[in-house]
Amino acid sequence: MKIASFNINGIKARHPALCDWLDEAQPDVALLQEIKSVDEGFPREMFEERGYNVETHGQKGFNGVAILSKLPLEDVTRGLPGDDSDEQARWIEATVVGDRTAVRLCGLYLPNGNPAPGPKFDYKLGWMERLKARARDLLAQEEPALMAGDYNVIPQDEDAARPEAWREDALARPESRRAFREILNLGFTEAFRARTPGPGHYTFWDYQAGAWDRNDGIRIDHLLLTPQAADLLTNCRIDKDIRNRPKPSDHVPIWVELDA
Repeated sequence: MKIASFNINGIKARHPALCDWLDEAQPDVALLQEIKSVDEGFPREMFEERGYNVETHGQKGFNGVAILSKLPLEDVTRGLPGDDSDEQARWIEATVVGDRTAVRLCGLYLPNGNPAPGPKFDYKLGWMERLKARARDLLAQEEPALMAGDYNVIPQDEDAARPEAWREDALARPESRRAFREILNLGFTEAFRARTPGPGHYTFWDYQAGAWDRNDGIRIDHLLLTPQAADLLTNCRIDKDIRNRPKPSDHVPIWVELDA
């Protein structure tokens, strides 16, 4: 089962690039972030024509997450538990049944948090506390599950080409890194690092200042696996070259293969 995460930075602008990648990469499941569309405005037909079931949790102009799956989706839920007043569309869950086992999929778009300190950073840290609570619940189920998406966290200095440039940014502040580490240390496996050590691996390059041409990137898109999912892990890679195509997102896809 090939499961991908991709922040597409707007479905209206990015659907040709997204469709080209889907046709080439052929993921069984794609978890999308920043669709920037209400549910009714999402162009589901172009994905259904490719054999995908489509579930969205959208919001006009901002945020928004979606699941595209060639396998049937069950028990779809929307919104991260813990704050009924939170109207931002950043979380979607579903169960997908593979040939061997079911996998609980959680697609997330974690708040950016800038400027930090400030209310937006407080919201980010509060959201991460709620994420930790949901992560505990997933572990308690003792079943294959993953939390995948744009975490807006640079876990370590080696995950940035110029770590000094991010010292005071919400993506790399000690509070953000600590919150991410606390979630990971509950018992999750960070899929990419389980397969690929060392610096120089990025999932995001800013549109400004020639970041892509200089490979001035950061790694902020992550897939966290429960122990039962980690036992099924066979591969995890970043599709870096997508960033060099016409009208790209500023993110690229990252994907895992599970023996599920």
